[in-house]
Amino acid sequence: MKFRRVVVTGLGVVSPVGNDIPTMWENISNGVSGAGPITRFDASLFKTNFACEVKDFDPKLDLGRDARKFDTDTHFGVVSAVQAINDSGLDFEKEDCNRIGVIYGEGIGGIRSLEDELEPYFKNPENGPRFSPFLITKMISDMTTGIISIRYGIKGPNYVTTSACASASNAIIDAYDQIRLGRADVMLTGGSEAAICPTGVGGFNAMHALSTRNDEPKKASRPFSKSRDGFVIGEGAACLVLEEYEHAVARGAKIYAELAGSGLTADAYHMTSPHPEGEGAARVMQNAIEEAGLTPNDVDYINVHGTSTNAGDIAELKAIQQLFGEHAYKLNISSTKSMTGHLLGAAGAIEAAITVLALKNDLVPPTINHEEGDEDENIDYNLNLTFNKAQKRTINVAISNTFGFGGHNACIVFKKIEA
Repeated sequence: MKFRRVVVTGLGVVSPVGNDIPTMWENISNGVSGAGPITRFDASLFKTNFACEVKDFDPKLDLGRDARKFDTDTHFGVVSAVQAINDSGLDFEKEDCNRIGVIYGEGIGGIRSLEDELEPYFKNPENGPRFSPFLITKMISDMTTGIISIRYGIKGPNYVTTSACASASNAIIDAYDQIRLGRADVMLTGGSEAAICPTGVGGFNAMHALSTRNDEPKKASRPFSKSRDGFVIGEGAACLVLEEYEHAVARGAKIYAELAGSGLTADAYHMTSPHPEGEGAARVMQNAIEEAGLTPNDVDYINVHGTSTNAGDIAELKAIQQLFGEHAYKLNISSTKSMTGHLLGAAGAIEAAITVLALKNDLVPPTINHEEGDEDENIDYNLNLTFNKAQKRTINVAISNTFGFGGHNACIVFKKIEA
């Protein structure tokens, strides 16, 4: 069977470092952190009282009065799709909408709305349940893709994937498969998440997963530094428009990059810890590179999962060294979570978008917050971890890694477009 080629023709984002692609990319290129004190709720009694929140976002600008019907994760997801569609130049009146679909990833869904509805009941149960008629539609994870399809009359494949922090990458890979297998011509794909709330922060605090560097929030996410003490929770959404290559050329679309390969594996090791030798991570990168018809030596840049946790950072670098050998020292590695924080189920979406932009602009984003004296004896600092400052280099092939609790591993390969 001959697979069809898949390209990226549109991007959209709502993020802690900018609510549109130009702003986000400028801040990512310049090493700007999106972290700050939590404003969503009073976090003063929590071990962690900071996060990477989305700022200056008004869902009513795009959703009007309907915004009250949806959770924040849906707000973020729909707005990211609107941006990506506008960026792509798609005209749905000229398209067969039966051949267009929407697949997003979400790890948690409308948890904030669930909290808001349950709190009054549990405080005063004698008053009886007085829940919003929109509670269920706010809470369930699939509402983002449903609302996008309703808004634009898109009638192709439509669903949400959930694999913890690999959710959005799973969604992108599923969307890619729909096109290359001939089931669709265009797919809107990405992820959204809005879990900065007492349950989200408190739950991750209880697991000792979050940084508690409350006095220096902007310096808290520090992947590959010895002084790292956990990830910084983030929120937001990103959308990629994926399109069959000939379809994109026929309508004169601009093309950012080609999505050339993907990989999915499981660690089968532990609920929350990665395999200590990075076994599953190495296999997922190898599978993705092979599917793209490439070799490890063809890769120029890896946007790593790089959460700023002790076990995760070391395991991923071990996987890279295991797979790439000597070439590991010739490619660039960076973790943009050092700036955006960890968007959980949406992480793979924003990082895929950043990887595409890095390839398009031949610019490797930095891993910020590395300081001299933070060297970890378990990390080989001869690797080019792109500390603190972006680096210009020709990028022909770039990959994006995302790994999730439960041992889920996903890898996506992008390359410069060739006629």
